[in-house]
Formats: sequence, C-alpha cells, structure tokens
Amino acid sequence: MDRLKGKTALITGGTSGIGLATARLFIAEGARVAVTGRDPQRLAETQQELGSEALVIRSEAGNLAEIDSLMAHVKERFGKLDVLFLNAASGTPAPVDYVTEDQFDEIVDVCFKGIFFSIQKALPVLSSNSSIIVTTSITNRTGSPNFSVYGASKAALRSLVQSLGLALVSRGIRVNAINPGPIETGGFNRLPLPPEVRQAIKGDIEARSPSSRFGTPEEIAKVALFLASDDSTYVVGEEIVADGGISLVCLP
Repeated sequence: MDRLKGKTALITGGTSGIGLATARLFIAEGARVAVTGRDPQRLAETQQELGSEALVIRSEAGNLAEIDSLMAHVKERFGKLDVLFLNAASGTPAPVDYVTEDQFDEIVDVCFKGIFFSIQKALPVLSSNSSIIVTTSITNRTGSPNFSVYGASKAALRSLVQSLGLALVSRGIRVNAINPGPIETGGFNRLPLPPEVRQAIKGDIEARSPSSRFGTPEEIAKVALFLASDDSTYVVGEEIVADGGISLVCLP
C-alpha cells in the first residue's frame, strides 16, 4: 500500500476497462487521480465510484483543444502531475477494402496524434520525477488484417516511446509502454459484431493462447502501478508485454 502516496495521476480512457481498474488501484495506493472519458453515463458512474476527490473530465483524446483544456483543469486542481497514463484508444475492425477516411482519421487521431500532443502539452505540468505510461497493443508486433490502421498506430507508439524515452529522461521524466494482449474489457464486448461471432472470436483466441484465457483489467493495472511507482525508476523507453504469452505463438 501507499506506493503512490503523494503522487497525482492522470488516466485517459479511465471510465472503463484497464483505465478504470488502474484508477481504482492508484487511489488504493495513495494517489490523487484524474480520469477522462467521453460517454456521459460512464463519466457519471465513474465519478460516483471514485468519489469527490477524483477529477472526472469529459475529453476527446484526439482533439488538441480539448487536450489543452484537460491539462489546464489538471493544473488548476492538482498543480502538478507525477503520472500520465495514456490509455484512451479507438479502433473499429474493418477489412482494408472498407476502411474509410473518417475511420482512418479517428483511429490515428486518438491512438497516435492525441498521444503525442498529450505528452507535449503535459510537459509543463509534469514533475521532475514523473512517469509517462502509454498503452500499446500486441497488434503492433503481429499482423491483424482487420485492424491494420489500429495496429500501425500502435506500432508508431512503440517507436514514439523509445524516442521520447531518450528525449525526456534528462528532465527526470520516464516514458514506457504496456503492451496488453486480449483483455476482458467493455471495449471487446462493444465491438460491432453479432454476439455469436464475438463469442467465436473469443473462443478462438483463448484456444490459441498459452494461458487459455483473456487477461483481466486488474492484471494490466498492476503493470501500470509498477511503471507509475518508484519501483521502476531505472526502466526507460521499454514496452512491457502482458499478454499471457499469446504473442509468442502465430496469430492469424
């Protein structure tokens, strides 16, 4: 307990799944927490769950004006940031023939452009002993035909983490990534697929995984806690894979 005592953390995409599980854990470990999302109902539910001490903000992860506003809110409320967990993502499956420009822009805006500018705009608020954590994906290392743009954006993030890890370490800012495999989250369950198709996909993934299951958001939150805490002060520019071993086998 108290591994984050006295620290302030901002978690984007923090109203469900990995982000919400991480917010709960960070608070339990002593952190003051701000989270973002865009669904009004989940924002209200998250505020109720996390309590009045938490800052819950509606913010579009790929919109630069809203990122500016978000950082201003965080600075006004907390004064500084010690942990920036960039977890918001967007990705709708589509074969390459059917990807539209709007889909392409939405994914790249949220999964790459928004990440870069969130880091840039957070720099004046980040403390001199802070941690930036980026959520990538196993799709950045393996081909995934129906998630080509999403996977490419996550691969760009892997490179960005290495470059910014080097660029910012002299300022006392560590940049690292978590690379989750299949995780049992609301995002997977909200994929626009018939329930029987979604279940078939899940069964196929579980059969291929050496661990024979999906991971839980709480398991990824524990990796985020390690990177957020002073336990990881010598970890810079790395991507920690947490996927039950599935990236070690061939995926379709």
